[in-house]
Amino acid sequence: MNKKVVLAYSGGLDTSVAVSWLADKGYDVIAYMADVGQGGDYDKLKKRAITAGASKVIIEDLKEEFAKDFVFMSLKAGAVYESKYLLATALSRPIIAKGLVEAAKREKAYSVAHGCTGKGNDQVRFEVTVMALAPELKIIAPLREWHMYSREEEIEYAKENNIQIDTTKKSPYSLDKNIWGMSIECGILEDPWNEPPEDAYQMTTDPNKAPSKPTYVEIEFEKGVPVKLDGKKRNPVELILKLNEAGGKNGIGRTDLVENRLVGIKSREIYEAPGAWILYHAHKDIESLVLDRELLHFKESIALKYAELVYYGLWFTPLKKALDAFISSTQKQVAGAVKVKLLKGVASVVSRKSPYSLYSKEMATYDKGDKFDRSVAEGFIKVWGMPYKKGV
Repeated sequence: MNKKVVLAYSGGLDTSVAVSWLADKGYDVIAYMADVGQGGDYDKLKKRAITAGASKVIIEDLKEEFAKDFVFMSLKAGAVYESKYLLATALSRPIIAKGLVEAAKREKAYSVAHGCTGKGNDQVRFEVTVMALAPELKIIAPLREWHMYSREEEIEYAKENNIQIDTTKKSPYSLDKNIWGMSIECGILEDPWNEPPEDAYQMTTDPNKAPSKPTYVEIEFEKGVPVKLDGKKRNPVELILKLNEAGGKNGIGRTDLVENRLVGIKSREIYEAPGAWILYHAHKDIESLVLDRELLHFKESIALKYAELVYYGLWFTPLKKALDAFISSTQKQVAGAVKVKLLKGVASVVSRKSPYSLYSKEMATYDKGDKFDRSVAEGFIKVWGMPYKKGV
């Protein structure tokens, strides 16, 4: 029997103990690390995987593909889950799973594995993607099959097996970071009545301690994609990271959400996404300038569905592909510049312009130069209100 398995490896607590567990079961474990901007010492994490029992470690830089094909597609869609979550973790799972499948094929592995728990969303995202791309691969979920339910148990297991970990019982936060943002859960955050302690935040300054002087950033879009920052052309990854830095210093991008997980339970998580929120507001504002009312309003309903598809792990599905085509068609004239003011936790759009602007000062003004024909208003109102007029 082929006992070679490729494990989606992050170097954190869950996947580090998963390496050891799989190796103990007789599997030849290949640890697959996808760099989507989480940072960290990759040499250290590679050594950790080998020490835990991996025979090989594969590290792939997917940041550029992640930004262009996943993050910016979601940005163009305007996808936000339950009004507060810009889907950083959810967006990273399909590209990691895609890389995992491709690695398994190259290594001629019979199975793939992940370190997700049995009650989270990520197990669904990974497995549905693998099923869609390579249904022949067997999927192993050590933490689900192993029945190790608490992080305390995992920490004890790691100690007993000399597995190097950074998580401790004193600081039990579970962190997931990429270029688009960070999710933070566990520990004191599991009680929704507890205010998140300042040490939980990793990317952003406390808004109360942020500079009192505003920072302005100007973002230029082409076909719905941000291409320039402050007049300078930037590649997607660089642009996002620059905005993360500017937004983080000004306390931008914190959200606290009790969300509805796909598996049917509610969970409390906090998120940081400084660059993502700046881009979201800027993109939404340039759309308001160039899209007509009916298209703009209909697209907002599509954004809700799109966010659900991403959150539910349905990236590689026919509906998602169809929505991509619709969204791309809406972005042809989403071009221009937006200026955003960053001040103490708030990102405010203060200026916008576009060569495709539908805004007409002559039609909107109440001053001299007004060209709106008021004489047509009465007839319009009578026709519009006819169905609701009593006694007709």
